[in-house]
Amino acid sequence: MYRGGSQGARSIARSPKKVFVLGLEPFNLALLETLEEEREVDFHEALSAEESVNITEPFKLMDLVATAQERMDRYGPADAVLNYWDFPGSCIGPLLCQRNGLPGPSLESVAALEHKYWAREAMAEAIPDANADFCAVDPFAERPRDMIEIDYPFWVKPFVSHSSYLSFKVETEEQLAKAMGIMREGIELFGDPFNEFLEKVEMPDSVKGIGGNHCIAEKSVAADQQITLEGYVHDGETTVYGVVDSVREGGVGSSFSRYQYPSDAPPPVIQRMCDATAKLLGHVGYDNAPFNAEFFYDEETDRISLLEVNTRLSKSHAPLFVDVDGMTHHKVGLDLALGLRPQMPRGEGDWPRAAKFMLRFFQDGQIERVPSQTEIHHMQTRYPEALVQVLVGKGQRLSHLAFQDSYSFEIADVFLGGQSNEELLAKYADLMENLPFTINLTAPVPQ
Repeated sequence: MYRGGSQGARSIARSPKKVFVLGLEPFNLALLETLEEEREVDFHEALSAEESVNITEPFKLMDLVATAQERMDRYGPADAVLNYWDFPGSCIGPLLCQRNGLPGPSLESVAALEHKYWAREAMAEAIPDANADFCAVDPFAERPRDMIEIDYPFWVKPFVSHSSYLSFKVETEEQLAKAMGIMREGIELFGDPFNEFLEKVEMPDSVKGIGGNHCIAEKSVAADQQITLEGYVHDGETTVYGVVDSVREGGVGSSFSRYQYPSDAPPPVIQRMCDATAKLLGHVGYDNAPFNAEFFYDEETDRISLLEVNTRLSKSHAPLFVDVDGMTHHKVGLDLALGLRPQMPRGEGDWPRAAKFMLRFFQDGQIERVPSQTEIHHMQTRYPEALVQVLVGKGQRLSHLAFQDSYSFEIADVFLGGQSNEELLAKYADLMENLPFTINLTAPVPQ
């Protein structure tokens, strides 16, 4: 049961544990509430999604920590802190755990994975064969190109972000100059508060002085597949409980079109990814927390390449685990937050396959029509397992949407279960045919 402003009462023999959630909002709350009886917990809002996720104005990280701590003190004492978001939640959670003596990863291990340059340095030491060429870049330098030691094409991205915000594929000097200009305008939104977090940890000499307002250049890696491992570390033991295929689209092949679970990658390839992840996490000392690790696999060369390890579970995958395994993998995050070894069911869901489809548009425009609730309800009657999230509203300009990737606009998400990948695709096509969007490409851009 969600407790927002008052503790309420529950007539049971012992009081439920108080779990404070960062970025709590209705979609994930509904998934969390399915776990309440099993673990005898109540969920409280440590920070709202507006406060810690949908941030578009400059903010202080420690101000958010203080706000969350005040709420925990008011309705606590806290038994656990739960986060399933990218920065700043990925750093606020461990800070709150440390302050309150709760289970969680060390600040240094989180920093080593969140700081993309530090993470690449750790990969170079622990798993060099799965690493990519990289270097740090100061976008505010007079000549950023002079700092880049790798050849085109490469990617440039901030050390911390979410939803591939400010991530650019660069193939020419002109593209680099444009990317650096955009980076200078937006990187400090997260870079400045990330520097607050870095002040709390001891950084290695090779990383000192390379702060949150730097970005990383990473050599583009040839790959046929992108694969994500969902797992956790408990008492030093790394466990992977789910493997998801990430299918990409778009001109540079970087925009996700759908996630499919379970993965179709060969088991020996998956095992190599699991081994590499465990080696890296052991190297940086990450423990007692969930993760998801994103890999590329090139079938021609049989090479695996680690893109990054996120210090959280992926909320986008949660309904897929419900469909296939019978339970949201929020349970993994909750168990770890309570100091327990997670136990996830396998294959106990209603479907052998599941997918999240992301409806994207690849040019700017103004939304003129979105599907009505009646239309959505009609299609959910046809496909009861379908979850449909419309992410835009009538009159919205696509280029004004926050935290989109650099090449597309995500306007809706659809979660589905099915007997096969072919059935999933057929269901999605039918849904989209009956849930029309209208986008005006000629509407003038507001001044």
